[in-house]
Parts: sequence; structure tokens; C-alpha cells
Amino acid sequence: MKVHRNLLTYGVVAVLVAGLTASCGFRRKKYENPITKDTEQPDKILFDKAINDIERGRYEIARLTLNTLINTYDQSEYLAKAKLAIADSWFREGGSHGLAQAEAEYKDFILFYPTMEEAAEAQEKVCMIHYRQMEKPDRDNTHAVRADEECRQLLVQFPNSKFAPQAEQRLREIQEVLAEAEYRVGSFYYTKGVYYSSANRLQALTNHYPLYSQADQALWKLGDSYARMGPNFRDRAAAAFARIVREYPLSPLVDQAKQRLTAMEEPIPEPDPVALNRMKYELANRRKPGVMSHFWGIFRKSPDVSMAAKSGAPAMETLRPTIPVTVPTETAGGTPSADVTASPITGPSALDTQPDARQNPPKAKPAEQAAPAQPPQQ
Repeated sequence: MKVHRNLLTYGVVAVLVAGLTASCGFRRKKYENPITKDTEQPDKILFDKAINDIERGRYEIARLTLNTLINTYDQSEYLAKAKLAIADSWFREGGSHGLAQAEAEYKDFILFYPTMEEAAEAQEKVCMIHYRQMEKPDRDNTHAVRADEECRQLLVQFPNSKFAPQAEQRLREIQEVLAEAEYRVGSFYYTKGVYYSSANRLQALTNHYPLYSQADQALWKLGDSYARMGPNFRDRAAAAFARIVREYPLSPLVDQAKQRLTAMEEPIPEPDPVALNRMKYELANRRKPGVMSHFWGIFRKSPDVSMAAKSGAPAMETLRPTIPVTVPTETAGGTPSADVTASPITGPSALDTQPDARQNPPKAKPAEQAAPAQPPQQ
């Protein structure tokens, strides 16, 4: 009985040790780009040793080995793989310093080996570096903007890569965060009654990010903002309400938009069949947040992208600031210009026809006329 008890105790201890070992990072994580060629060449031996160190988390030792390979065997067939492995080691190490070094190494790899298959993977890693550092819409959007740029670069430079579909979805999620930030600013102006600023923000948002999950809400506030700005903006208000009916036919605001169009005596458009099918697909594939997601979201740094679109082409340009419609863009004389032009004088001018005033200076006045008379002293 005592022997069985000891065996049970040792078994529990072994399980706990195994769990702690796995959780503390001692479990080996396989490298994504190994060289499967079986050879005893010294450069291959150095590469395999470095990959073994990367898989076991010994990143500094791995980089020393890879730099030895690059400096010693400058004609090696594994040179490109070694340079990529250095970038991967920084990427796995993580941290702000490690990710910055990884981005620089990936950029160098793409510059020197743009035609290799791994170049698309390197660009995808650069996109992921900024994607993982994105913050919520009401915070600094530096990494969100950079992630947007890098993912678009992947789709432009490597459109046929196997990483393109994943980058396209990442781009939709990134633009969901950027659009949410713009929507919050526009909604703030709308709530405060600053309708020209609200319309400026929401107009740019709905034109640039039509896949935004709350684009119908943005269009409703946009149309109402224009309606409150006076009769001169009546056509713009009607266009915003018409877009809700046409481009977001399953929105809960469709009936209200139709009522506004009817009150304005404007035609009610038919729903776009492509937009209808897209909204059906989005509703069927939307991932609902969990019960505790709102609670833990307070403590989470990264944004919630569960409402991001799953289909449709993302925007391929950067959102540029726009000028409010209340700012005049032309003057009475036409479009103002800051250009300065010069042209030669072809005919006689005042310098040729009029006498030079410097040759006949005005005569000085007499002293008694120049100075005023002094009052007599008492």
C-alpha cells in the first residue's frame, strides 16, 4: 500500500514538473524555414546549429553562429537563409527592441532577395510586427497606420503569394480599428452639435472605409448632420440616406432612412444585390464576442476586431484629411493660386514716358514758414 502511494506521489510530481516545463518555455518550437538538404558541409553544420539554438530560445548564440556563417562563407548557398534566420530570431525574441531589429532585418532581406519566395513571408512578418502592437481606437494609432501600410505593401508587391489572403484579412481588421477611431471623433462632434466637423469626418470615413461594421450608423449621422446645416446641404443629406438603403439593405436604419427620403421628396433607391449578398455573408460568419470579453477588454491593450468584415476589397490608399464643406475653396476671381509669374515688358512704360522725379527734388521751405510762430512770453 505504501509503495502504491509513493508511486502515485511521484507520478503527480512528474506531471507537475512536465506542466511547469512546458509553460516556462522549455518546449521546443520548430523553425518555419529549415534547410532539409542532408549534407556535412561546414556552412550547413553552422546553419543547423543556429536553428537548433533558435528553436530552444538561445537567440543571441544563434545570431553569433549565423554571423560567423555569413562572414566566413560569403559564397554559401545558405547565405539568404542565414540572413532570414537572423530576422526570425529577433522576431521570436520579441520586445520593442527585438521587433524593431526584426523589422530592419526583414527589410534588408526583401531589398537583397526580392525574388525569393521567402521575401513575401518577410513582408508578412513586418505587417504582423505592427499588427501585434496595435492599440485600441481611442489610443495612439501609430502601429495601426504602419500595419495598414505594410499589409498593403504585401498585396501590391506580392499579390500571388500564399500570404496574400491572410494579409487581406489582416488589412480589413486594421482598417476596422482605424475607421472606429474616425467614427468616434465624428460622433463626438455630432453629439456636441458641431455638425460641419461631424459631416467632414463621417463623409471621409464612409467614402474610404465602406466595409466598416458601423458604416450605416455613420451614414445616418452624416445625413442628419447635413440636414441640420441648412437647405444648401439638402442634396448631400439625401445622398447619405440613400446610401443606407442601397449599400446596407439589412441595416436596422433602412426604414428610418426611407422615411427621411420620403419626407424630403427624394426617390428611394433599390438595394444593391452585391451589397445584399455581402451583408448576408457577414451576418452568417460574424464571430460573436464571449460573455467575459467586455469585462476583460478593459484590461486588454489590443483592440477587439471581432466585428471586422470577412469579405470585400479593403481600401488600398491612406485616408487623407479632408476640407469641410463650409470652407470656401474659390474666390470671386476664380481659384486662388500662390504661384508667382514674371513676363518681360514689351511696350513703353511709365519709366520711359514720365520724367525722373529724382532730378527735380522739392524746394525747401523758408525757415519762417517751416517753423510755427512761438507764442509771446509773458
